[in-house]
Amino acid sequence: MKIFVTGGTGFIGSNFLNKVISEGHEVIALKRSKSSQPRVELVQEPIWITRQLDELLVEDFTGVDVIVHFAAHSMTPPYDTLENCIQWNVVAPISAFKKAIEAGVKKFIVAGSCFEYGLSGENYEFIPPDAPLVPTLTYAVSKASASMAFVQLALEKNIQLSIQRIFHVFGPGESDNRLWPSLKLAAQNGKDFPMTEGDQLRDFIHVDKVVQRFYELCCDKEIPFGSPLIENLGSGRSQSVLEFSQFWWNKWDATGKLLIGEMPYREGEVMRYVPAIVKPI
Repeated sequence: MKIFVTGGTGFIGSNFLNKVISEGHEVIALKRSKSSQPRVELVQEPIWITRQLDELLVEDFTGVDVIVHFAAHSMTPPYDTLENCIQWNVVAPISAFKKAIEAGVKKFIVAGSCFEYGLSGENYEFIPPDAPLVPTLTYAVSKASASMAFVQLALEKNIQLSIQRIFHVFGPGESDNRLWPSLKLAAQNGKDFPMTEGDQLRDFIHVDKVVQRFYELCCDKEIPFGSPLIENLGSGRSQSVLEFSQFWWNKWDATGKLLIGEMPYREGEVMRYVPAIVKPI
């Protein structure tokens, strides 16, 4: 199989590269600049294309069987403007997808985000994939807009499309300022860790399981043409941020203390993001 990966140097993207390269597939991966480096060490280099999404050419997709789209703009605070998020999370990938379709590509697997649901998260015990999208941040608004644009493209062009709305993924290669790596660093250095009260309910899923699901979808020949598959991707188990933090703090035998309640919640933070999962993984 010939697989084209966008966002190949990112957290999930670089872990995914290791999976598909190890499985023996031909892999082309996109990165924005020559200085961009994968978040984890690769078992082998893919064929790199160094270009922006909207600079890709039809011939870049020659012979490609499936596109796996991880590239995303402004995923963590402080978020970029709505205009820039729309440009890089909606307009640019649609431009690339249209060129891929012109080259004959029929299958697209897209990394969505749980944050597309936004305020809907607090209206459901378990958020279904067809819940209203009520995003509250510029990044989330652009991802929700992208989902709608990709669905329209799939219907118009009669292609295979799967959008996987990923919940709270963690693991090797994650940005240092996020919860799991920050927690790990403090634990390993014997430091205390200031945090919120930790009442936020989440579904935490390890990056390896996310990668496995994306790989399964690449191999899946049953995704219907012109009928997009939209799924939540999580562990199927809800857990508070405090429970998650305490589990890993104990697992790492941390000598410091969790300073619970030392940090305020983010302004407007949605306190419940728990997905309805068809097949827990």
